Amino acid sequence: MKVLIADDHRLIIEGVKLKLAELDPAVDTVVAMNLEELDHAVAAHADTLDLALVDIAMPGTQGLQHIARLRSVAPALPVIVLSGSEDVELMRSLMELGVLGFIPKAYSPDVMLSAIRLVLAGGIYIPPLLLANAQAQGWQPAPGIAAPPAADPSRSIDALRTLLTERQIDVMRLLSQGKPNKLIARDLGISEGTVKIHLAAIFRALNVRNRVEAVVASRKLQGL
Repeated sequence: MKVLIADDHRLIIEGVKLKLAELDPAVDTVVAMNLEELDHAVAAHADTLDLALVDIAMPGTQGLQHIARLRSVAPALPVIVLSGSEDVELMRSLMELGVLGFIPKAYSPDVMLSAIRLVLAGGIYIPPLLLANAQAQGWQPAPGIAAPPAADPSRSIDALRTLLTERQIDVMRLLSQGKPNKLIARDLGISEGTVKIHLAAIFRALNVRNRVEAVVASRKLQGL
């Protein structure tokens, strides 16, 4: 796995590298510490990168232009923004640009790793702050970005226990952490095929259409 880390703080870069090694000990990282290095890294490695972790404030950057350019030059590359900001409007703007995750630097390294797992599994990491604000403001994400499902009072954790087995509840908890099927199977000692069967039951119980909506809905449930 090859990951681009674009940040102007060496301490952040080294910390992210260490955490990524938990995901893949053989991870290969490409580092950029300013806009010029970011542009060069994308030009040289875009076809081989699996993920980009990009800060929004580096030397040479202006607003979100470097994010928009990255999305334009490498539209298939999953992009997650790492930022010292927790501004909801900023999060919303980036998600509408097609960013697949926004991780405030105040969050724990484990949350970052879970978000990365979710994105690499084909999902979208929407910060809890944005989720909480989205429903109140009536925000609708851009096409391709999953909107948080409407709250359904009948879908409490107690109600779900009447629809799901304890093993399916365990699968849902791991799903809410952003873990892909392979890791869920390993953690629970079951096959990936069994995980898929459990996920189908979870989707029906949560009244959602896909994995991303299931993650969003499961995180809203008390106790998960």
